[in-house]
Amino acid sequence: MKNIFCIILIITSVSGLFFSCNSNYTIGKKKGYFKIDFPEKKYQLFDPPGYPYSFEYPEYAKIVKDTSFFEDKPENPWWINVDLPQFAGRIYISYKVITSRNKLDSLVSDAFKMAYKQHVTISTGITDSVMKTPNGVEGIYFTLAGNTATANQFFLTDSTRHFLRGALYFNATPNADSLGVVNDFLKQDIKHLINTLKWK
Repeated sequence: MKNIFCIILIITSVSGLFFSCNSNYTIGKKKGYFKIDFPEKKYQLFDPPGYPYSFEYPEYAKIVKDTSFFEDKPENPWWINVDLPQFAGRIYISYKVITSRNKLDSLVSDAFKMAYKQHVTISTGITDSVMKTPNGVEGIYFTLAGNTATANQFFLTDSTRHFLRGALYFNATPNADSLGVVNDFLKQDIKHLINTLKWK
């Protein structure tokens, strides 16, 4: 009886090995994102004649003149986009001259509304940080957490004449997990742009 049990056990083990080697099976893959190869950080100067500001921007970006603002023409010819084709991203740059019509407090209030009002329902947190650059330019940097359309916005001013606002957007469905590393990489470029900005 003991021998029969051993023989059955050996036959079952060998059959199991035989059939398992010839079976088709799949192992579930863990959820993940594509690896992104980031380019080396190198910058170039944006300083065309007639513009009231200059700054440095990445060599892997290109400047495109903005031609529309919500279906309307931009307020002035100094609105531009810093396109980042490798990342399907764009930094929208709008510029306004501070006047009796465009008062500083209204422009600042609009910048806060753009950061808070439009994103407060989907953001998991918004931080605003006061900035002062080596060139004496002052402003606020907004960092938005969660699946927002933009995670990085800012405005810069000299409080008397110049007011510039910027926001980074991606041509992709907002996903903080997949865009996080790209946002962190491009945030360095935005901060470089801010720190090198000069008024004319």
